Amino acid sequence: MSDHVYKKIEIVGTSTRSIEEAVENAIDRASKSVHGMRWFEILETRGNINDGKVDHWQVTVKIGFTLDG
Repeated sequence: MSDHVYKKIEIVGTSTRSIEEAVENAIDRASKSVHGMRWFEILETRGNINDGKVDHWQVTVKIGFTLDG
């Protein structure tokens, strides 16, 4: 196993359906410009309420990726 150096970024994913989809949306979008992604951490979960029901999810995600060598 070789040594690696990692960097982390923090982004917010959103979804009208679920927390999981908000995370997936964040990772999917990040994958278009960030290479070598290895893990994620969920830092915060928020939601919007409309007429007494959950209307929208926001999830703050920290993504770790390897730096190009």
